[in-house]
Amino acid sequence: MMKLATNVSFMQAATARASRVFYELATEHGGYFTTAEASRAGISHRKLSYHVAAGALERVIHGVYRLIDYPPPPHGDMIAVALWAGPGSAISHESALVVYGLASAMPPAIHLTVPPSFRGRREGVRIHHEELGHDDRRLWDDVPVTTVERTLIDITRSSGRSLVHDAVRESLERGLTTRNRLARAINGKEDRAGIRRDLGIRLPAAKESE
Repeated sequence: MMKLATNVSFMQAATARASRVFYELATEHGGYFTTAEASRAGISHRKLSYHVAAGALERVIHGVYRLIDYPPPPHGDMIAVALWAGPGSAISHESALVVYGLASAMPPAIHLTVPPSFRGRREGVRIHHEELGHDDRRLWDDVPVTTVERTLIDITRSSGRSLVHDAVRESLERGLTTRNRLARAINGKEDRAGIRRDLGIRLPAAKESE
């Protein structure tokens, strides 16, 4: 009887520890975390499977889990996709507009920019292969997303003129960017003249924006 009680106590303690680890991991990504993050925290694949069966976790994408009791974020599907793609990836293009609440964008697929070496594919996800610099990415509502400036540059290549102009106007009105910041972001691009034209607003000249 004592041995049984000891085993039960050990299992309860192990479960409590795992729950604390899950919560700590989940707080970094709006309720989501990866298998790799769990492994670094000492949680094995077997333990993850156990807690999925117990109803504490949900396996949402290969290698990505959601803590069931964590308050659901507004863009959980995008968080999960970005975690699936791994470091260096970010929600981008029209999907980034959705994250920022700009221009009433409603893309039929999630746009995701990933490093050139990434080879994954997923239904409902449109992959863009491009190296993002540290200044091109940020977190917004727990979503790894391209900055407003990078997003506006990207949609000049993928969206209609009306959507681009609405997104630019709203981002300036809401203070999400400035003309100077946009000009600086554009200055390093090979097609900067075309981007400036497509944004539909007057921007400071290169020297003025430095």
